[in-house]
Amino acid sequence: MELDGLISRAKAEGASDLHLEPGLPPAIRVRGSLRTVGEPIPAKVLLTLARSTVGERAWPDFLERRSQDLSKVMAGVRCRINVLGTSRGVGMAIRLLSAFQPTLRTLNLHPDLKKMVEPTHGLVLVSGPTGSGKSSTLAALVEEINVREARHIITLESPIEYELSPRRAFIRQREIGRDTPSFQQALLDSLREDPDVLIVGEMREPETMRLTLNAAETGHLVLATVHSATAAEALQRVVSSFSAEIQNAVAAQLADCLHGVIAQRLGFRSELNIRVPECEILVASTAVRAMVRQGQFYKLATALESGGQEGSWSFARYKEWLERRGDWYIPGDAALPAQPAMEIPERAPPVRPRREPAAQPPKRAVEPAPEQEGVLVIPSDDEDLHSIVSELEKKGTKE
Repeated sequence: MELDGLISRAKAEGASDLHLEPGLPPAIRVRGSLRTVGEPIPAKVLLTLARSTVGERAWPDFLERRSQDLSKVMAGVRCRINVLGTSRGVGMAIRLLSAFQPTLRTLNLHPDLKKMVEPTHGLVLVSGPTGSGKSSTLAALVEEINVREARHIITLESPIEYELSPRRAFIRQREIGRDTPSFQQALLDSLREDPDVLIVGEMREPETMRLTLNAAETGHLVLATVHSATAAEALQRVVSSFSAEIQNAVAAQLADCLHGVIAQRLGFRSELNIRVPECEILVASTAVRAMVRQGQFYKLATALESGGQEGSWSFARYKEWLERRGDWYIPGDAALPAQPAMEIPERAPPVRPRREPAAQPPKRAVEPAPEQEGVLVIPSDDEDLHSIVSELEKKGTKE
């Protein structure tokens, strides 16, 4: 039995994940649902597959930690693999990654998300449960910078999921465990490597969070992921990860550097037969910063509902936008044509409509007023000067 064959079968079934456990049949996840396929795999066979995947050089590290993360291209599919020790022996959890370069368009995300990466400094958090597409959204945001601006981007990932091709940006990708021992060491090193943008694959330990906040405060744009269901929970998790005596200081630091939070989950659309991210987007307005600084995370739901003008979206309003959406990207369809740069035509001078002369009202006959002694009656404005002079001469003759 070969691992490539199992991955090929999972790919043919349209699976996003493949789970291998000693003594059990392989399990695949298709559109969020888990089911088993094939025959049970003996523990000895799976141990051999795991050892060949990890490699002889890294095998002693696995035996010590009983867990190993890596990424490989197998059966033509880039995979994120976690090899783990279980009660039955050695198992594997394999995520099958998409072959295309994620963009906001190909992920069917709202185009306004590109505003999250317009600033030159600050913190953007991407949150959601496991398997909700956080890494893909992060890669799409990086691609937005890559196609528009010449910035130095350093990614810190465990493991690397998408190989990013530099276009306008200068991109360095570092894998934890292979290129650097830890997120903490990588963050310390990055501040001496002249970055403009830092990508932190995971914020779990307080030390990683502290270094990430420091990087966002010192003039860098930092994008990081957090495991939480909503935007408010993501911010609360960052603050509550620290000891109680410094949580107020951390909340103030987070409020000062925060630019926005994207919380997402995947929803299946039966009419399209695809899973689409459903997002909650919190933009750090002045009111939001004040709530974060004071630790009033329970008020952020109100800010989401009332912050539409600042660019915030609640889950409910975002779903309404999805229902109205008509242009979908369907994976597997013909590749989208490259979109040329938009040409802005020269603006012609405004053409003013010709104003027709106003219609003259019909002349109204004016009845002469009865003559009075010593009073000169001048007719209406329609009379000419000659008639007025004649009238004056008549008056003079009578006198």
